[in-house]
Amino acid sequence: MALSLLATQPVWLSSILLVGVMTLIAMAGPVLVRRRVSLDQLRLNNEVAGFKFATVGVLYAVLLGFAVITVWEKLSEAENAVAQEAATVATLYRLAQGIEGDASAALRDSLTRYVKVAIAEDWPAMEQGQESRAVTQALNNAYAALLTFTPSDARGAAVLAEALHQLDAVTQARRTRLVLAPGTIPRVLWLVLSGGAILTIGFTLFFGTENLRAQVTMTGILSFLIFSGLLIITAIDHPFAGAVRVQPEALS
Repeated sequence: MALSLLATQPVWLSSILLVGVMTLIAMAGPVLVRRRVSLDQLRLNNEVAGFKFATVGVLYAVLLGFAVITVWEKLSEAENAVAQEAATVATLYRLAQGIEGDASAALRDSLTRYVKVAIAEDWPAMEQGQESRAVTQALNNAYAALLTFTPSDARGAAVLAEALHQLDAVTQARRTRLVLAPGTIPRVLWLVLSGGAILTIGFTLFFGTENLRAQVTMTGILSFLIFSGLLIITAIDHPFAGAVRVQPEALS
């Protein structure tokens, strides 16, 4: 869908195309209709169409609000996943000091490699809704390094158990951001959102007011609010792409 394609574009470009252009087109609607349909004919629709427009407006407002809340929550979830990933990597790096033998240095080196490759390759890949195999391999190397440690006492066993738990948490956090990277709004919902916006604004063309300029202004305000809501959705639907995205600073 066209709206989903705007998600990876700069905010200024999305604002011009989605809010500016579409609002101007909507404002031109009442003028074009008035040239073909007389004011007296449009006035006949005001009473009946008013009730129907109220229903259509409420339904679309609920759908639009639901979509905005959903993408906002997913953006927050992506931010929390990156923060959790960074925190668990730091904790695991400290736990490596309690591991005896060569496994300690191997684990620290693997974690350092993982963080560097994640920033360098995973983030660019997630902009395209994909993942980096090099990061997956770096994570596998961290598991392999940790599993070479054979504890000789209860303390070592406790450290190994906690280190495995933290490494699993890193894996889960990475998996969460990879799942969220392609976007959270399905294509069918994009179709409903875009179609609902057109229908809701198009409904205003069935009304007629004495002051055409006032009707054009009201249509423009309604269009601006609707497409501003759609702009918010497109801007944050892809948490790791576009102008509004989660950055890897927490890992650096």
